[in-house]
Amino acid sequence: MQQRNNRSGGGPGGPGGRGGGGGRGGRRDDRAREQKQEPEGPTYDERVVDIGRTAKVVKGGRKFGFRAVVVVGDNKGTVGVGVGKAREVPDAVRKGTEKARKAMRQYLIAGNSIPHPVTAKFGASQVMLKPATPGTGVIAGGGVRAVLECVGVSDVLTKSLGSSNKLNVVRATVLALSQMQSVEMEAKRRGKNAGDMLPPWRKTNGNAN
Repeated sequence: MQQRNNRSGGGPGGPGGRGGGGGRGGRRDDRAREQKQEPEGPTYDERVVDIGRTAKVVKGGRKFGFRAVVVVGDNKGTVGVGVGKAREVPDAVRKGTEKARKAMRQYLIAGNSIPHPVTAKFGASQVMLKPATPGTGVIAGGGVRAVLECVGVSDVLTKSLGSSNKLNVVRATVLALSQMQSVEMEAKRRGKNAGDMLPPWRKTNGNAN
């Protein structure tokens, strides 16, 4: 009996058994920890502007659905708008977020404000944007505020004209951002000097930068 025990190489908890602490289980735990510590992708500012309920009349009753308008930006001049439709609110928001990320593009901004005043119209909605002095904040509401904050503008004056449809207001704001040009280009288009186009707080030795 003693010889058989010596040949076995130890019990389940010994060095030769399956319960040893230095086996493959420890390596798998280390790999799992390394994967958890890996940095994730870039983080974006996501805003749900509007969630609307839709109804479709079919044979036997009505089918309800939801439409979510989502704005996604990096607060550094990039923003996108997406519309998601689904039977449930979480699915609609998820689809809208995915579409907004795919639609993200770069827009021209001047520091924490915009280079020049601009007015844009989408459908029956019209939005006016105007640069403001540092510390003014975002004087806007609803979809206009969401788009401007996501793109990285923190000092601006706005006015929403026409229809108050939230989707059209958001589209009009994005259209206004797409019409932004540098001070030099805007001054050339109007036939003026670049220094004359600058607001007082941006005039530094006549430079447009």
